[in-house]
Amino acid sequence: MQAGTAQTSETGIMMGWLLAARPKTLPAAVSPVLVGCAVAWVEGAFDLLVAIAAFAVALLLQIAANFANDVADFHRGADTAERLGPTRVTQSGMFTPRQVEIATAVTLVAAAIPGLYLVARGGPLLAAIGLLAMLAAVAYTAGPKPFGYLGLGEIFVFLFFGPVAVAGTAYVMSGRVTPLAFAASIPMGCLIAAILVVNNLRDIETDRAAGKRTLAVRIGRDATRLEYLFLLAVAYLTPVALWAGGFVAPWILLSWLTLPVAALLVRQIWQAGGRALNPVLGGTARLCLWYAVAFAVGMVV
Repeated sequence: MQAGTAQTSETGIMMGWLLAARPKTLPAAVSPVLVGCAVAWVEGAFDLLVAIAAFAVALLLQIAANFANDVADFHRGADTAERLGPTRVTQSGMFTPRQVEIATAVTLVAAAIPGLYLVARGGPLLAAIGLLAMLAAVAYTAGPKPFGYLGLGEIFVFLFFGPVAVAGTAYVMSGRVTPLAFAASIPMGCLIAAILVVNNLRDIETDRAAGKRTLAVRIGRDATRLEYLFLLAVAYLTPVALWAGGFVAPWILLSWLTLPVAALLVRQIWQAGGRALNPVLGGTARLCLWYAVAFAVGMVV
């Protein structure tokens, strides 16, 4: 009985850390790296070892950001028993704040290990980008002036999951930053920012009560829904612009195969509110990954 109880306890702990890692957010980490690898392939500079290291860094930084967000929102009172999203491990008492803070630090150190290989390949510029990415992973909700509480979340998400992740991945392989790399980063930045938009739309009331002045709190529900529509529209217009500009072949329009899913999500976001937005949140994360796959395939074909 004791052995069985211990095994059950260990399973519960593992499931708790899996919950804290927020697996549904991880497509946001791998999608821009995938597109960056496609850019490098087109430019004749793809490197498998660099790709593996970049995917590892992206995943670990996203998990570290999720841990940091969990404990920081608890400290600031943004996560309460009234939250509409999935259970947060600190707020629910599953883990202590200290445990989650240690997990954040350990995960950041783990991200630095493959990150050092990327720095060895990419030089001082990659070192600076890596340090900024690690800082941003924590500073979204932690620190004296977390930018997630100042209405700047979408801007930072767009920059770090768009140009930084896509162009940075291509740069460490090719040693240069090209117009294609920057252009290809735009839809990734937009789609991943759209994930945050849904999250903030769902949490408007609890964020307002906690003093978390997200852009959604500042501009209201209808304007936030229009922001979501705008971000998706830019994501789907970018492949057309790349093709029209002669950067890529018409195969880039494979990304439009995901447009029906995007249209369904836009319809849902205008109809739903509160907890009913949770499926839209997960659907937007999946859309990001499916789009990235089709977009990357369209570039390399």
